[in-house]
Amino acid sequence: MGGEGAALREGAGLPPRALRAPRMSVTGPTREGRGTPLLRSASARHFRFVSRASPVPRGWRDGRRHGGNQSLSFGGAVGLMFLMLGCALPQYNQYWPLFVLFFYILSPIPYCIARRLVDDTDATSNACKELAIFLTTGIVVSAFGLPIVFARAELIYWGACALVLTGNTVIFATILGFFLVFGSNDDFSWQQW
Repeated sequence: MGGEGAALREGAGLPPRALRAPRMSVTGPTREGRGTPLLRSASARHFRFVSRASPVPRGWRDGRRHGGNQSLSFGGAVGLMFLMLGCALPQYNQYWPLFVLFFYILSPIPYCIARRLVDDTDATSNACKELAIFLTTGIVVSAFGLPIVFARAELIYWGACALVLTGNTVIFATILGFFLVFGSNDDFSWQQW
């Protein structure tokens, strides 16, 4: 293990870490006088701003708050993918199952109206809320029944019906997840929309 580097380390009595190039170096001014300066990675040439006093809440910066949003959008995309596969695959090539999109749009409306009209302070059940849940259940059952009726009438194939029913399951689970994630009365709620 000869060489100048080894001789320098042993001769000067410096630890090996002192001879390495610094991993991060200050290369720019601070943004609006807050936080730490721009940092440059010596190995990757990437710039980033690290702020200690960011106006964004800490949970949102970490990505923990957006975990619900990301999974809901992924679920919606997967559900719509199953619906489109049931319509557009060459062996099926029938677009009748797209009528279930109306049920996707209609299903949350009764419950949203009932939540706006009803005061949640009473612990007993409310007739308006129960009617909304009944109407939502009817819409969801109709969304599952329509592809089966189309398949029995031989407008679509049974394979397309299975893909549409899978898409329905994923989409309605996503809608339910939306109400579970944003249904509480916290500072960021769907009621503000």
